Amino acid sequence: MADTPVQPVSGSSNGSLLPAKSWRHFVAGGVGGMCGAIVTSPFDVVKTRLQSDLFREKHATLSLSGVGNGVVAVPRRTNLLWHFVETGHILRDIYEKESPRALFKGLGPTLVGVVPARSINFFTYGNGKQIIANNFNNGKETTWVHLCAAACAGIVTGTATNPIWVVKTRLQLAEHDRAAMARHKNWYGGSWDMIKQIVREEGFRGFYKGLSASYLGVTEGTIQWVLYERLKKLTKNTSGQGGASEWLGLLGSAGTAKCVATLITYPHEVIRTRLRQPLVNGKVKYTGLVQTLRLVIAEEGTKSLYGGLSAHLMRVIPNAAVMFFIYEAVLRW
Repeated sequence: MADTPVQPVSGSSNGSLLPAKSWRHFVAGGVGGMCGAIVTSPFDVVKTRLQSDLFREKHATLSLSGVGNGVVAVPRRTNLLWHFVETGHILRDIYEKESPRALFKGLGPTLVGVVPARSINFFTYGNGKQIIANNFNNGKETTWVHLCAAACAGIVTGTATNPIWVVKTRLQLAEHDRAAMARHKNWYGGSWDMIKQIVREEGFRGFYKGLSASYLGVTEGTIQWVLYERLKKLTKNTSGQGGASEWLGLLGSAGTAKCVATLITYPHEVIRTRLRQPLVNGKVKYTGLVQTLRLVIAEEGTKSLYGGLSAHLMRVIPNAAVMFFIYEAVLRW
């Protein structure tokens, strides 16, 4: 596959290392991330709860409804297709027993996090690949250039936005009793209350729980970006220039790249969620990356490392398709 030339950095209008109009990646990434997050927020709530052991027993009972005994239900719950049905049951349970609003629990900090996170990620990647190519590869984009740019983007994004995701995870795992609802009466007020609670109980270090798992998850973003760039070139070559077929190719490329990257690297999501869980009876159950991995496998088995996978796929694939579609559209516009 032919290498892709990029615009030389020396052509930047402001004399800096960044290419001209580098801000476009920042704006396009933020808009795309915001739209994708709103559309798929209910699946994010379900995914977070299934990844956590705090809600495991509560939602496991849904799989037994209408079944005579637990022995009969086990094969259904281990079937991949049943997990998608189970996700639908959990969505219904949250809607009926908690409120429709609960399906968007944590959306406030999600939006506060997604917009800068996607902006930073797309900004760092979009401009980073040009800087790397121009300085180290004679102005040509290749797979290793995409890989390096994606890794840098993942590390920068994870470090900058980890506190926001800790707050979001804590809100999504909050019990919906009267006291909790009083504390979290709205997204933004609830977020501020949660921030004060984390500072009071765990100090500022509490905002960086799960950061090691986020760095491990950089591999997901790296695989996604490299696959997306490859698939985008393939679909463009087969569909011709412009038109609806090219945009459909972009949608398919984004969704496929995210699906493959997620399936390969998903366990880090579960580990990260466990590390960000609130204190239980004043004690921290999960203290580190390796300790969490060993404890989850010992107590719940290897399959638990894929808890919430169905809900996650139902969220991230359309999310990626929407996000990358809008990102490309805003760049071209």
